[in-house]
Amino acid sequence: MASRFIHYDIKNGAEYASVYTPQRRNGKKVNDPEYLGKVIDKAKGIFRSRARGEFTFTLEDGYGETITTSQSKAERLILDFGDAHILFEAMKKCGFYDIFCDLLPEKKDTLMSLLAYKLLGQGANCHAEDWWEGSYTRVLHPTARLRSQRISEFHQKLGDESVHRRFFASYLSKVCTTKRAGVLIDSTGLPNDIHFPLTAINTHNGVTSNETRLLMVVDRKTRMPLYFRYNAGNIVDVTTLRATIAEMEAIGIDADYAIVDAGYCSEENIHSLYGDNGERPIPFLTRIGSNLKLYKRLVAEHCDDLHDARHMVLQRDRLLSVKCVETDLWGHSGYAYVCIDHARREDEIHKYIRGSIDADDVSFNDMNVAIRSKGVFVLISSEAIDKKELMPLYYTRQAVEQIFDTSKNDTDLLPLRIHSEEAFRGHILLNFMTTVVHLSINEMLKGTKFNAFAAFAILRNQKCKVYYDHILPKEATKKMNDIYKHLKLKPPLKLQGGS
Repeated sequence: MASRFIHYDIKNGAEYASVYTPQRRNGKKVNDPEYLGKVIDKAKGIFRSRARGEFTFTLEDGYGETITTSQSKAERLILDFGDAHILFEAMKKCGFYDIFCDLLPEKKDTLMSLLAYKLLGQGANCHAEDWWEGSYTRVLHPTARLRSQRISEFHQKLGDESVHRRFFASYLSKVCTTKRAGVLIDSTGLPNDIHFPLTAINTHNGVTSNETRLLMVVDRKTRMPLYFRYNAGNIVDVTTLRATIAEMEAIGIDADYAIVDAGYCSEENIHSLYGDNGERPIPFLTRIGSNLKLYKRLVAEHCDDLHDARHMVLQRDRLLSVKCVETDLWGHSGYAYVCIDHARREDEIHKYIRGSIDADDVSFNDMNVAIRSKGVFVLISSEAIDKKELMPLYYTRQAVEQIFDTSKNDTDLLPLRIHSEEAFRGHILLNFMTTVVHLSINEMLKGTKFNAFAAFAILRNQKCKVYYDHILPKEATKKMNDIYKHLKLKPPLKLQGGS
């Protein structure tokens, strides 16, 4: 006859346990269950039931000492409530809560607690458990394992390639209504001194550092991140475009328009976007670097008359000049837009003159040549674009920069606190998920005086009292009620569950 065993079950966000003793009745095997109660600490074998209060139990020694007294039905805890409550309720409204929980069902409490810590607590992982103990998150996700070593192990689990593929399959089915999307592609550096293959020396915009490159693909219309990739810091952007598009197609997203930064503009990539090597052609818009011969030729041929009023347009109260010309793009018919940002031009001229006017080795002719191109930039496209629509279209690329800013400053992307590629992959995926939630809540609060960060800070002051079998949130203030209203949620009066 098999020995008795403990069976664990999760109900309403809490874990409960029963001990089963195998028996034979009428020649049949049966398991006699004995209810232990709510799991308080699985590792230490601590449980709670109405009859016994808190007590210890092990299969070897049976019931141990009673830890609590008759006060087990009295008030147990006071926790930060409002921020965690709206976080998880907003995730459910957005449709992300179930997607995230289903990713690693056996680790969902750890995943959701870490995600909440990144948004609500922030700070080093060594403080995650301390934050969790004071947050309503511990009631919703009681089996989280947030010791530093457990978090490192979790990151490695989350970094598995099969987990990434499952995530993007579920996530993209939610955020993409069609398999075709206009995309924005850009990258950023993640400075670090970690000794693993992804750390390498990179020089970007004149700054040299040890870093890993993170590349992001964003939906142009919704401005939501679709996919991410990463490379060693010494792999330049220009070599990554075709691989990025290929990976996107592999997960089911076909780019029907691409807006990319100058770092991705090269002869090989333009051929690829035109479909020269058998790829599917992708219409594109990109800025070209000032070091390219094409840039120098276009500026030399078309810069002189850009001050003519017929080329001027207003964009967000900034005065620009835009001249569209048909041109040859490495053997393909395309369009170039030679532009001047007049305010930027004046700033650049001022800075240049201030550093050059008294220099002995700079002639007035040299200064005139340098001044000529100040504030000038060139965009190229496979399609003709009305000049009034050109800059709004190109400026959508700022959505990627805003996502990088959110990731680094609001959702704990940096500093990197990992020591293996597997843990790095898990950390990046967790940050991607956290950023998606942050952006979604910001969108839900759009048009109000609140953003996600402000909403969390205000609602953290709404506490709750946790009793044996129920939770009583404190009354919401006017600001809190305004946030609930804008999120289309109602402040709860009483919730099931307990400590």
